[in-house]
Amino acid sequence: MKKGHVVQRVLPGSIAEEMGIEAGDRLIAIDNTEIEDIFDYQFLVQDTYVEVLVEKPDGEQWLLEVDKESDEDLGLEFGNGLMDEYRHCHNKCVFCFIDQMPPGMRDTLYFKDDDSRLSFLQGNYVTLTNMSEHDIDRICRYHLSPINISFQTMNPELRCKMLNNRFAGEALKKADRLKEAGIRMNGQIVLCKGLNDGKELEYSIRELMKYMPELESVSVVPVGLSKYREGLYPLEPFTKEDAKDVIELIERYQKECYDKYRIHFVHASDEWYILADMEMPEEERYDGYLQLENGVGMLRLLMNEFTDAMEQRREAEGFPNSVPRGEMAIATGLLAYPYIRRMAERMEETYPNIRMHVYPITNYFFGEKITVSGLITGQDLVAQLKGKRLGDRLLLPENILRSGEDVFLDDLHVSDVEKTLQVPVNIVKSSGYDFVDAVLNRRILDQTGGQDGK
Repeated sequence: MKKGHVVQRVLPGSIAEEMGIEAGDRLIAIDNTEIEDIFDYQFLVQDTYVEVLVEKPDGEQWLLEVDKESDEDLGLEFGNGLMDEYRHCHNKCVFCFIDQMPPGMRDTLYFKDDDSRLSFLQGNYVTLTNMSEHDIDRICRYHLSPINISFQTMNPELRCKMLNNRFAGEALKKADRLKEAGIRMNGQIVLCKGLNDGKELEYSIRELMKYMPELESVSVVPVGLSKYREGLYPLEPFTKEDAKDVIELIERYQKECYDKYRIHFVHASDEWYILADMEMPEEERYDGYLQLENGVGMLRLLMNEFTDAMEQRREAEGFPNSVPRGEMAIATGLLAYPYIRRMAERMEETYPNIRMHVYPITNYFFGEKITVSGLITGQDLVAQLKGKRLGDRLLLPENILRSGEDVFLDDLHVSDVEKTLQVPVNIVKSSGYDFVDAVLNRRILDQTGGQDGK
């Protein structure tokens, strides 16, 4: 196999273009150091003087001397943002959602990654079982932070059982190395009934508190259970009373951590509060929303942003009698439905010329226990909205689609939904500000509903 990394694109006006580097060339080394992946590359190009070795397609090698600013990039792009192959997970976790996927979906949905580098690049959670001493050394040398770790439990024997990996307990010691090096961490516990809950959860929280302040937060999320679990470890869903117990335990340790360290540290994901039929904690309890992507505080932030956006509109417009009229539908998962419904009612009260229909979508594709909007498929959406009153447009949350694309998990396109339901689809970003802007989009409302009572 040839050494180096193939350059996919050279940015116009960049140092690389000026030096004659072209797409198809291979980057071999910087300062006589071979490039393993994107972290080596980013670290080595920070110097103000670098020697870059590239190889042309005909095999000729150029050694280029570059003087530049310390924060100036060379202007190279590669086919893979990681500049290396993704590392496959070698665990067989009892709670793994990918093992609960139905057959016949696209191959990428079955790929299990456990790559520490993706933790820094994309926020993925890693189990530490796939990290070598070389990986740990590089993280410490480059001082990469933060890293997101799936602890699951601090009981080594139980961790081996839950991850189905005899090295999983020993792997916890790698967190000690990271703490000693001052690497910031965030943790996750996927809670499974009868396994790592109750006394085991309490033990794990107490053990994880020893990693503060480098370990900045720990989220506790309920295991996701699809209907495709034949032959898998028997797991049961949590009940309302279970959720209350989990919240009581977590809030007790939040108080202890805050009294001692002025940080709440351990957090229950939004699902627990909804299952327990309890209000979300106030914003201050989320310590700056360190674990939003893990579903911790998303609904509190959404509601706060929505309230702020409505106040901003009111101040900018005065009492909104002149707002255009319009009718629209919003589809969301069962988890967020009560909050989206509340926001819609507030908007209808404030803007009487606007009518909003909010529809909760039951997840028949993966199973009714799956309630998040990010796992709603196009076919469930179409089947449950067909024949419903949709108005002039349908608003959908951005996370319902594959990242950066207009495709649902089951490969239906937005255009397929629009054609079947005979309504334009508007994709709405995740914030409360975006929600208000999407509903009160003047351009669309002018086109569909008229203005000032016209």
